[in-house]
Amino acid sequence: MGMLIRPGPAASPLPIASSSSSSAHVAAVGGGGARTLRHRVSVAVFRSPSTQVLATRWRRRRGLVVWSDVVAGGAAAADAGDSTPALSGVQLVSRVRGVCFYLVTAVAAIFLFVAMVVVHPLVLLFDRYRRRVQHYIAKIWATLTISMFYKLEVEGMENLPPNSSPGVYVANHQSFLDIYTLLTLGRCFKFISKTSIFMFPIIGWAMYLLGVIPLRRMDSRSQLDCLKRCVDLVGKGASVFFFPEGTRSRDGKLGVFKRGAFSVAAKTGAPVIPITLIGTGRLMPSGMEGILNSGSVKVIIHRPIQGNDAETLCSEARNVIADTLLLHGYGVSTGT
Repeated sequence: MGMLIRPGPAASPLPIASSSSSSAHVAAVGGGGARTLRHRVSVAVFRSPSTQVLATRWRRRRGLVVWSDVVAGGAAAADAGDSTPALSGVQLVSRVRGVCFYLVTAVAAIFLFVAMVVVHPLVLLFDRYRRRVQHYIAKIWATLTISMFYKLEVEGMENLPPNSSPGVYVANHQSFLDIYTLLTLGRCFKFISKTSIFMFPIIGWAMYLLGVIPLRRMDSRSQLDCLKRCVDLVGKGASVFFFPEGTRSRDGKLGVFKRGAFSVAAKTGAPVIPITLIGTGRLMPSGMEGILNSGSVKVIIHRPIQGNDAETLCSEARNVIADTLLLHGYGVSTGT
């Protein structure tokens, strides 16, 4: 028998707990026999157990831990009313709604795109810059799509300039649904979109017919060309639409505004029309375009802002949108 009496790091606490019976037995024996038994017990306590024994103990201990977690989890679920199945059901319904949303918008787009193609030669001949007929078709497409899935409330329609008056529209950006929502307003503004979106069948082609302005992100030359085109369109009587944050907000907070839209307004003298979108981010959060939650959306159109200083226009427009979002319980990031 080995006489190594050095405690190893792998020694399990379980043998120590079980040695109490052996100690009691030692106490019952007197004289040298007691010392011998005590010595054997100490050696047994500090001897490293075999691999098989360790594995067996680990399985038992793991079983106890897992079982205790199951019991604790079951108790917590019982106290909370067992909400897990309900949450899974809500997520499933949102996914089904998302699939139905894309099916409806795709089917509607096919028929309405055909109408766009048919009238496009006449649009280029008589209304090349505003393209009112194309935008009217887009309004029908957006209205048909969203009317089946969420309620839309619009406040401040009286603040919208007529289609014959060019303007620079700006809004906060929370969701993929923002474009659908804004198209229902029936104004002939030109969006700015990534060039990759134009490659999508039907949708991308319809954007081209609408006169949407392509932009290559992270390309300074493309950005300058985009701003020049916006200035040219506004000068010819068309309106343009910007999301000054540059991208959709992932946390729901209003981001810092870029000044491109406001430089266009300052150069052309066109009014800036701020618009606040409320609720789209909750229905279809950024990065979760495969789901569609239930709820409603509110669009608030603010009074036009005019001026010849891009910095001032940017600050005023952002403050108006930020104050409205704060009033409705949304966050606003610091910065101007």
